[in-house]
Amino acid sequence: MALIGAGRIGANHAELIARHTPGAALVAVADPTPSAERLATQLGVDVVELSAERVVARSDVDAVVITTPARSHADLVVEAAAAGKHVFVEKPMAVTLTDADRVIAAARNAQIVLQVGFNRRFAPGWKAARAAIDAGRVGTPQLLRSVTRDPGPFGADPARIPPGTIFLETLIHDFDALCFLNPGAVPTRVTAIADALIRPDAKAAGHLDTAVVTIEFDNGAIAVAEASFSALYGYDVRAEVFGSRGMVTAGDGRCSDMTYYGPDGISVDTARRDTDLLHSAYLGEFAAFVDSIRTETPAVVTGADARTALSIALAAIDSAASGCAVQITDVAVMA
Repeated sequence: MALIGAGRIGANHAELIARHTPGAALVAVADPTPSAERLATQLGVDVVELSAERVVARSDVDAVVITTPARSHADLVVEAAAAGKHVFVEKPMAVTLTDADRVIAAARNAQIVLQVGFNRRFAPGWKAARAAIDAGRVGTPQLLRSVTRDPGPFGADPARIPPGTIFLETLIHDFDALCFLNPGAVPTRVTAIADALIRPDAKAAGHLDTAVVTIEFDNGAIAVAEASFSALYGYDVRAEVFGSRGMVTAGDGRCSDMTYYGPDGISVDTARRDTDLLHSAYLGEFAAFVDSIRTETPAVVTGADARTALSIALAAIDSAASGCAVQITDVAVMA
């Protein structure tokens, strides 16, 4: 494998591939910044490429992992597919439905494995919740909820956060999780409200850091997704599915199930990074990617899955801007 994009999540993925993914070897890192060389040195990767073009042309690369900024994903996937490389791409796969269709078509035409980085599907709690739903233990899903609260205090520069990020890069995890936990259902209508409650001074420039989205599905289920960029107690990711026969929940902000009882009361240690809280999920998605390549079977999380989540995100952006509900009329993958 080769990594394209050596930022924070790219560095995490590179380590998992190089040190913890059986059957995979990291042979190159591509990024025009000094971080690529540092990462390669740390992991013992001999060759560092400065361009994605050189990586996808290499004969010793079977697959690429794309962790560059979101708006570059579609072009890089299409380029890698044209070179016959299997692709793991971080969410969002694309930022427009046209680009999403272009990516899906490129992967199909090249007959490569295309997997998208929706890691919650591989987390033990989410997998167990889906198994319970599939087994009928919850009955018909009626009310669903998914939460993403990034660890605070929020210290980023709002001017460097592209408009729509809370929907396209944060809540898109929740949108995919809600579809995953409501199998077979199609999202039909989206209503969103968002504000800059953490940095109100940045709202005029288009920054949004707090959002709630309601999604209606064709099986009658109603789902709510919420996000915040600043949870002072740690990284908080949870889900809930209430149905006609029961309820399942998944997720916990704790690093472990240890609870400390002391003179100042009861406390637990909470995760401060997504890579800590969802470590096993990140491992699971790369193991699944390797397995799909070796067995020549479709990815667990497909381009079609990513397109559906994107359609919800784009509808949420429109709804938040207009103050009106937005119908999703175009979620099917092009023929």
